[in-house]
Amino acid sequence: MFMLSLMQSAEVGSKERESLDTVTAQFLRLLQYKNQRLYLHSLQVANYSVSIAAKLGLPNNEIETIQHAALLHDIGLLSISNTLLAKLPYLNTRERAQYKRHSAAGSNMLENIPFCQDIIPYIHYHHERWDGSGYPKHLRASNIPFGARIIAVADYYDIIINPSTEFWAKTKQQAVRELFSASGILFDPEIVKAFIETLG
Repeated sequence: MFMLSLMQSAEVGSKERESLDTVTAQFLRLLQYKNQRLYLHSLQVANYSVSIAAKLGLPNNEIETIQHAALLHDIGLLSISNTLLAKLPYLNTRERAQYKRHSAAGSNMLENIPFCQDIIPYIHYHHERWDGSGYPKHLRASNIPFGARIIAVADYYDIIINPSTEFWAKTKQQAVRELFSASGILFDPEIVKAFIETLG
């Protein structure tokens, strides 16, 4: 009886992982249809996030959770027009307020899917900042979920390297310097250090 319950538990875990893979793939397809740049950004942020998580020695199941959350961190932008996205970073006050709702919108899209519960906090809080200046809740330091802190660093770096406006593009060295300057202010210093080490 005990062995049967263990087997059932393992089977449920496997099914949940397959289901999460399916949901992630479907949302990524929607992102690709909506905006190719947004889709490529999501892939790159996931790659960086996995590198950071591995460098920090996190267990494999947590690395996979962070990977899925990073791939879907911007799905809330599906609810925002491409016209507005094309204006980034030149948004007026109303547009910026609308843009800032995307992290909450993304987590809301997943809230009724049972096997997505672990990734929701990482999506919801990936724009929080170490000093409390982020959004949507102005969380500070260790109050920000660890996976969200990892995605925040990866997201910031990719936006610097591959911005929506070419005028803002920076070299890898400039981006690393900017990230280092933001360490302990916008981002978890431990995560910034690990990421810079993975970049070599």
